[in-house]
Amino acid sequence: MLCRLVIRDFVLVRELELDFLPGFGALTGETGAGKSLLIDALAFVLGERAEAGLIRAGATRAEVTAEFDASSDPAFLAWFAEQAIPLEAGEGVLIRRVLEMGGRSRALINGVPVTLQQVRTVGEWLLDIHGQHAHQSLLRPDAQRQLLDDFGQLQTQAREVATVWREWAAARQLLAEAGKHSGEIAARREVLAWQIKALSELANDAPDWGWQAMGEEQSRLAHAASLIELTQGTVDALGDGDEPLISLVGRLQHRLQEGAVLDARLQAPTDLLAAAGNELSEALTLLRRHLDRFEVDPVRLAEVERRMAAMLEQARKHQVPPAELPALYRSLSDEAEALAESTDVAALEARVKAAAATYAEAAALLTKARTKAAKTLSKGVSETMQELALGGGQCRVALLPVEGEGSAHGNERVEFQITGLAGSDWRPLAKVASGGELSRISLALQVVTSACTAVPTLIFDEVDVGIGGSVAEVVGRLLAKLGEQRQVLCVTHLAQVAARAGWQWQVSKAKAEGGFQSCVTVLDDAARVQEIARMLGGVEITERTRAHAAEMLQLN
Repeated sequence: MLCRLVIRDFVLVRELELDFLPGFGALTGETGAGKSLLIDALAFVLGERAEAGLIRAGATRAEVTAEFDASSDPAFLAWFAEQAIPLEAGEGVLIRRVLEMGGRSRALINGVPVTLQQVRTVGEWLLDIHGQHAHQSLLRPDAQRQLLDDFGQLQTQAREVATVWREWAAARQLLAEAGKHSGEIAARREVLAWQIKALSELANDAPDWGWQAMGEEQSRLAHAASLIELTQGTVDALGDGDEPLISLVGRLQHRLQEGAVLDARLQAPTDLLAAAGNELSEALTLLRRHLDRFEVDPVRLAEVERRMAAMLEQARKHQVPPAELPALYRSLSDEAEALAESTDVAALEARVKAAAATYAEAAALLTKARTKAAKTLSKGVSETMQELALGGGQCRVALLPVEGEGSAHGNERVEFQITGLAGSDWRPLAKVASGGELSRISLALQVVTSACTAVPTLIFDEVDVGIGGSVAEVVGRLLAKLGEQRQVLCVTHLAQVAARAGWQWQVSKAKAEGGFQSCVTVLDDAARVQEIARMLGGVEITERTRAHAAEMLQLN
C-alpha cells in the first residue's frame, strides 16, 4: 500500500508530508482547495508526463517522493531483479521524481536512476487511479475492450492474437506482391548474383577476409631491404662489429666489480650493468634469428598487393571500408535468399495458410476467454447497478462478430449494452445512459473490476460526481467494503461518502507569500463532525447540522 507521500514546490504545495493509513480514507475540502493536487502529485511521481508549469511559482524545481510497501507478486520481485534495482525482503519501494524549470525531469527507484517507462511499470503494480472523467472513456469501443481484457486478465492473450494477426497480414502482403513485382525482383536477383559471385572470390575464413593481416604483410615485404639493413646494422653494433657494445658493457662491468671489492656502494651499478649485458645478449640472439629467416619475396609481395587491390575495388563499388566486405557479403546473400523466397508462390501460399491457422486458433481461445469474462463482468455490474439506484437496469458485455477475417483485436468487438433504463431492448451504453447514469455505471464497473485486480492501492478522484442522497450512501458503503480488502482513497464532495471512510483528511487553501498554497489537515473525530457538517450545511453550520453529521459518523 501507499505509506508516505512527500511533496515540495508542486503547483500550490510548498511542502507537505503525509503518512497514509490502510483501509478507506476520504479527502475533502472546498472546491479549488487542491484535493486533486495530491492525485496529480501521485500521477507525476508514477511517470505521468510533466511540464515546468507544475513547479510552484517562485521555486526552481518540484520534487515528489512516494513510499510503498513492496508487492509480494513474484513477477514484481523478478522485475526488480532483472532491472538491477535493490529490493530487500521486508523493505518498501521508494520512488522519487524531480522536475526542473526547463521541463526536464529525472526519476529514481530505491536510489537507482531509472526511465519514466520503468517508473510506469512499477506504478502499475502499486497503484491505480480512477479519474473523475473516467466514465467518458466508457463510450469508446477500444476502452470497453481494454476494460474487459483487464478484468479477465487477458492482456497476454490479446497481445499474442495481435502478433499472429500481423504475421498473417505480412504473409498475405508478400503473396500479393509476388506476381505484381516479379520483373523487378528478377532483375534485382540477377544483380545480386553478380555481386555475390565477385565477393565470394575474395572470401576466406578470417573475420575481415585478412585485410588487416595483409596490410601488415605488405608493409613488411615492401620495406624488406631496409628492414634487413636496419637489423644487420644493429647486430653488428651489438656483437659482430669491431667494437661490439656487449663486449664494452662486459668490460665495464668487470672493472666495476673490482672496484666494488673496495667500495660496496659500487655493487648496485655493477649488478645493473650485468643485467643490461644479459638483456643485450638476449636481444642479439633474437635479432640474429630474425635475420636468418628474413628474405625478400617479390612474388609474395605482388600476390598480396593484387588481393588488396581487388578488395579495394569491391569496397569502392559498394562504398564500404574493405574490412566490412564480409558483412556486406552476408547482407547481400540474405537479401538474395529473401527474394528467392518472395517469388516462390507455393511456399508463400503455404506460409499464408499456416499463419491463418495459427491466428484462428489463438483468436478462438481469446474469444472463449472473453466470453467467460464478459459473463462474469455483466453479472457483477448488473448487481452493483441495483445498489446504485439504477433499478431494473442491466448491463451486458456483448461480443459482436467482426466482419471479414477477424482483426488484430480478435474475431469480435466488445460493446457494453444496457437495458431497463430507457426501454426493454439492449442498446449500446453511449445511446442509453444520461450523464448521471453513466457516472454511476462507471463507478459500478470500477468497483467490480477493482475487486479483481491485485493492485493494493486504489484512488477514486470524484467519481461520485452527479449523484447524491441515498445513492451517495450506497457509494460510500461500496467503497468502504472495497477498503476492507485494500487501501482506498476517495476525493469526494459528498458527506454520505466521506462519513463511511475509516479516516479523513481536509484540504484547504490559504494565502501565502506570492499567492496561495494548499495544506492538508488530518481530522480527528471532532474535526470530522465539523467537516461533515460543512459538507451538509454549507456556510452556516447549525447545531442540528452538527448533530446530523455526528449521527452519520456513528452509523459508519
